[in-house]
Amino acid sequence: MAQTDGLAFNIGAFTSTLFLLEFGADKFITHTAAVASRIGVSEVIIGLLTAGAEWEELAVVVASLAQGRSSLALGNVIGAAISNILGAFSLGLLCYEREKTVEFDRSSQIYSLLTLALTTAVSPVIYFSTRITWMVCGPLLVVAFGLYFVLIAVAIGRGVLTAPEDSDTSDDEDGDEDDDARSATSSRGLLATSPGTSARAYPRRNRHRLAYHGLYLLFGFLAICLAGYVLSQAAINIVDRLGMSDILFSVVIIAIATTLPEKFVAAVSGYRGHPGILVANCAGSNIFLLSLCCGIIMIDSKEGLDGGNVTVSELVVLWASTAAFTATVWFGAGFSRWIGGIMVVCYVAFIALEFTVIHGTAG
Repeated sequence: MAQTDGLAFNIGAFTSTLFLLEFGADKFITHTAAVASRIGVSEVIIGLLTAGAEWEELAVVVASLAQGRSSLALGNVIGAAISNILGAFSLGLLCYEREKTVEFDRSSQIYSLLTLALTTAVSPVIYFSTRITWMVCGPLLVVAFGLYFVLIAVAIGRGVLTAPEDSDTSDDEDGDEDDDARSATSSRGLLATSPGTSARAYPRRNRHRLAYHGLYLLFGFLAICLAGYVLSQAAINIVDRLGMSDILFSVVIIAIATTLPEKFVAAVSGYRGHPGILVANCAGSNIFLLSLCCGIIMIDSKEGLDGGNVTVSELVVLWASTAAFTATVWFGAGFSRWIGGIMVVCYVAFIALEFTVIHGTAG
């Protein structure tokens, strides 16, 4: 009975902490953008830091590593990357208006190609997790993320690419609709403003000072840290009590739970006819996961994963789904609805196979 109560408590803690994680990410991203706007940081930099950046996933990764569960961290990254394509991107395609044809621009094609190139390079490195490869590739991935950030910012500044559309823009909770609120991006909304919108179009009420946004930024960051710790600890307790594999639980359960906001953003962006947001949300998230998050895991786990590595089947699904994502953006716009349906079916099949075949918990 005590074990059952403990399991129920940890499941409740895991579920409720998801709300704290999203709340903290919302405040952190919103007020980071507001602070950046106040101190004169480029809107391009703000967009790259907020559109598609998986700060929630990074919090879970760091918290899992701090508790010595590197396999849980890696499984979460791989599962979230798969879910972003087969779960979120597919929903965006299915929700797109029937009367309109999906049109992906040049920037979307480049972002998708970058995602495929990174996935192709990282997948074998993850599978062959030797000390030497991870000691070398871990720092390289972190550096690669920084280089990607700089190069994309330069390309956008020169007009070669368009900035990732803020799939996360919304008003502050206090009605602060001035320049700060328009440039700020809460983690989960879809009220993007056009680049040419003048600040005068919004009433300047409740204009807050820099210290206000700074305090909320700190509050959001602390909420993310706390939520990441509780979420990873609850996940560890659930895994231990159920006797599940770290990889199985993180690839399926944690990944689905932490990517629910991406699915919402994808569905709304598809419904409102914003394919650029749809692609930026997916590509940006996966680049963040497979470069920065994977790099941090490799740096911390150079001695080896504590609970086993992801399987070749999971990496094949990751690469194949990314290839399908890229092919859709480049060549499959005319069949997007059919592709979205197939992706959803494949995701359901993948989850079923995780439990019954890949990790064999059904037997």
